[in-house]
Amino acid sequence: MKKFQICSRCVMDTTDSAITFDTNGVCDHCNTFDTKVKPNWHTGERGEQELRQLVEQIKASGKGKDFDCIIGMSGGIDSSYLTYIATEFGLRPLVFHVDAGWNSQEAVNNIEKLVDKLGLDLYTEVIDWEEMRDLQLAFFKSGVPHIDAPQDHAFFATMYKFAEQHGIKYILTGANLSTECIRNPIEWMYYQSDSIQLKDIHAQFGTRPLVNYPTTSILRHKIWLPYVKGIKVVRPLNSVEYDKAAAVKLLVEKFGWQPYPQKHFESRFTRFYEGYWLPKKFGFDTRKVQFASLIVTGQMTREEALEKLKTPALDEVTVRHEFEYVANKLRITTDELQGYMDAPNKTYKDYRSQETFYMLGARVMKVLGLELGGKR
Repeated sequence: MKKFQICSRCVMDTTDSAITFDTNGVCDHCNTFDTKVKPNWHTGERGEQELRQLVEQIKASGKGKDFDCIIGMSGGIDSSYLTYIATEFGLRPLVFHVDAGWNSQEAVNNIEKLVDKLGLDLYTEVIDWEEMRDLQLAFFKSGVPHIDAPQDHAFFATMYKFAEQHGIKYILTGANLSTECIRNPIEWMYYQSDSIQLKDIHAQFGTRPLVNYPTTSILRHKIWLPYVKGIKVVRPLNSVEYDKAAAVKLLVEKFGWQPYPQKHFESRFTRFYEGYWLPKKFGFDTRKVQFASLIVTGQMTREEALEKLKTPALDEVTVRHEFEYVANKLRITTDELQGYMDAPNKTYKDYRSQETFYMLGARVMKVLGLELGGKR
């Protein structure tokens, strides 16, 4: 077993089993950022110029239409700030929200505040709850860490399907390098878009057919949609100076937006999953990834991150409340949910997958300069 070690620059450690360190004790996540990401990531004047060119292309594609792009909005900080930035650059986005049954009240309020004050249209797609529930239970039963995959997969698949059906050429996403340049290790969070794995887990542990649940695939969203249908997924936040604390301050003051205790906590399920289930059952604390990104981009000190990591993401009272909430929502007992917690841990390798395609695609994208994100 690998001896425990923590990066001397960020807070990533050997809970990422694939992590490596140089002679100075700096991890490969940090070194990848320095050598691969930072030199090819352009904000400032160059980034703004590139963004304005993109904006003109988006506007041209939307002439004569009610909107020129769609923005996937969760109510979280990234998608909320993106929506504000898009309107500042004169775009006419349709705010697209997918309700998978786990919205927090804060997320609902935040979406409504932005949509109302910016005068935008909101489209909400509601996922079939009985199918979502069955699929999520299947993932609990499978023993894998990435039990949030059914929710994330539905988000991507639904948005792609809507764009294709309505001839929308641009999907704007809040994904960004400023707060996400360090990525979750693949053993922590396997690719959410792998429909082969999703269907295999459901085939083994599900109890009802997935008739209405939306699915996508790597070939569909990496080849068919962009190169055949001409639908582009773009990340405008990579072209602007995106400081998370400043963005939160702006949204709070301008829209009465309500911050969350942690990234991704706009979803009740993700709050339970990332705040408790993942660190408790598997020892994977996603805050390490989030803080590492903020450290290398100069938005947080290592000392601040280490201090925050001393305390669990969720306190014991909140954990008990959320544990009961999730069990009741899924219509199972807390004992059954605890049984899934106590069951042997599995990995994505225990089920069918398209990992080979993902790894090959990632190498090709990086060689072509189309993907700047750090290693997974």
